[in-house]
Amino acid sequence: MTDAQPKQPRKIVIKLGTSTLTDGTEHLSFPRLFDLVRQIVQIQSQGCQVILVSSGAIAAGREALDFPELPKFIPAKQMLSAVGQPRLMSYYDQFFRMFKLVVSQVLLTRSDIIDRQRYLNARNTIDALTTLNIIPIINENDAVSNDEIRFGDNDALSAYVANLIEADLLVLLTDQEGLFSDDPRRNKDAILIPLVDGPEIPPEIWYAAGGAKSKLGTGGMATKITAADLARRSGTEVVIASGRKQDVLPRIIKGDRIGTRLLPIVSHLESRKRYILAGKRSKGILQVDAGAVNALLAGGSLLPVGIVGVDGKFERGDTAVIKTGDGRDIAVGLVNYSSSDIKQILGRKSSEIEQYLGYTLGDEVVHRSNLFLL
Repeated sequence: MTDAQPKQPRKIVIKLGTSTLTDGTEHLSFPRLFDLVRQIVQIQSQGCQVILVSSGAIAAGREALDFPELPKFIPAKQMLSAVGQPRLMSYYDQFFRMFKLVVSQVLLTRSDIIDRQRYLNARNTIDALTTLNIIPIINENDAVSNDEIRFGDNDALSAYVANLIEADLLVLLTDQEGLFSDDPRRNKDAILIPLVDGPEIPPEIWYAAGGAKSKLGTGGMATKITAADLARRSGTEVVIASGRKQDVLPRIIKGDRIGTRLLPIVSHLESRKRYILAGKRSKGILQVDAGAVNALLAGGSLLPVGIVGVDGKFERGDTAVIKTGDGRDIAVGLVNYSSSDIKQILGRKSSEIEQYLGYTLGDEVVHRSNLFLL
């Protein structure tokens, strides 16, 4: 039995946990890994853009070193990840190449999300990869990260990635069927919760969440709930399901009742609007002419040709207030260029941006999707 057919998701983040990739053993399971790759290829062929957040580097490192007992002074996770990550990527490369698909590696730390410049760089890189049907395989950069810049687990990383690219759907595959009313490993009468649609996740779900079951993994059900809550608050739907179910990914995309589905609390548009309006007090000001005002009121983007003045100092990705010639606030938005760059291209045609800056980040100073009228 299936729900009413949902709108086909366009951007999908899939997080594969270590317990899924090892199929409950201490070794990476090649049959399981290949089958998951096959499923990803299938849903991509249906028009979805797939971003993969994959655990398993530490497990691959342990396996490569024959499960060593490491001295306490060695930063074990970083070292094992450094050994295992290239092995894990080589497996993905081999399996996806069987379907004539190219993969790419993207290693992130929390700093790449917090810093606005690096945030935009990461977003643009992932967008460019998916546009060319290249599968981005994302993992935390364990080899160089420390406690201050770590996500801590790939569940959290997947939620941040979903927010980064404004994903329609985040799928967290694990070794459990979904969220339960109690821990099913302790209580055989625990009931699967198929849907969470309220603004808050019920306390009993948090209470039922246990720790990590596998010593190879770093996340448990509690981290998945935290990640799901973060993603749904930024406009992404989340499904938590078992990675062992037959054709689990195509069935989730189809809308089958499988696992636990958590509905978003706000839309991507509302989430982005909140972020942009929160920066309304920015000292950055763009003064525009009457033609630009008319274009903005008609739903257009702000082009350099319509800008007549720049006040304040700001960087790419900062918020700027857009003012009319008589000083009225008309809009607020995220700028694609710094204040110093805009001063060089104001009044110019978009086709001239590269001529004056030596590069281009797009035709728009503020794209309409990152702009809100006041």
